[in-house]
Amino acid sequence: MLETSSRVRVPASSANLGPGFDALGLGLDIYLECRFRVAPALNIRVSGRDAHTISTGPDNLIWQTALRVAADAGLTMPPIELEIANDIPIGKGLGSSAAALTAGVVIASEVLKLNWDQHRVLDEAARIEGHPDNVAACVLGAIVASAIDSEGKARAVRLDLNPHYGVAVVVPDYVLSTSKARQVLPTTYSRADAVFNVQRSALLIVALATGVTSAFPTALEDRMHQPYRFPLVPGLEEITKLRAPGLLGCALSGAGPSILVFHERGHEDVCELVRGVFQAHGHSSEIVCKGIAHYGYKLDPVTL
Repeated sequence: MLETSSRVRVPASSANLGPGFDALGLGLDIYLECRFRVAPALNIRVSGRDAHTISTGPDNLIWQTALRVAADAGLTMPPIELEIANDIPIGKGLGSSAAALTAGVVIASEVLKLNWDQHRVLDEAARIEGHPDNVAACVLGAIVASAIDSEGKARAVRLDLNPHYGVAVVVPDYVLSTSKARQVLPTTYSRADAVFNVQRSALLIVALATGVTSAFPTALEDRMHQPYRFPLVPGLEEITKLRAPGLLGCALSGAGPSILVFHERGHEDVCELVRGVFQAHGHSSEIVCKGIAHYGYKLDPVTL
């Protein structure tokens, strides 16, 4: 039994970053926070953003993830008291499920005394999620490039954003399911489109690290997912073509409908251009994040 409760704080995340489809991601400075301890019976309480959409029953994603980790380890997960405080918009392409999965893996590791490090947590979360881009950002923070190797292991490398750049997220007033956004994608791509995205993904990573502003907005161009999702996100095509002083470019955050806005420091006001496009298409929006998470999840003991 845990003599103290523990707290895990997991950042939201954005995947793809334009051309880096299912490969690139970054941690966002908004969080899912869970306080937990072993208890006589499962007791889940939820507060914060979109709390009404988060289950307080045994089907809760965090709890179900912890149960799966325990089963895979050949152990029994004891019931816990779990307090969830959520700031991540749900159904908006900001990695809410990846944050929940990561929290569940960390909670199971702590309660079951598995003593998993970041790499083991990442590998387990990626295996459950099915792809590593969002969970890698949850685990490592900052910008991440990730892949699943030939043995099925998750590999990820963290990169700091150049200090001259900033990132913000504009969230419209509707949800878009990941499954629906995936359904509109083709099963195959031409060589030309594949090369187009490989070139821009490489250009983007180097530009974000070095601060070579002349690489933008070319570095954020994409042919693999955004054009197919234009009909699902009113205004997206216009948003990806926005040009203004200090605006590096915009990209769909994950499967959407939120928009990732890359800008030079001191030009945070370019987010209003994105909001203006959404407004022209009949949707209100808000800026929910004005920075990246420089670190991944954090686990702390909490004295009772």
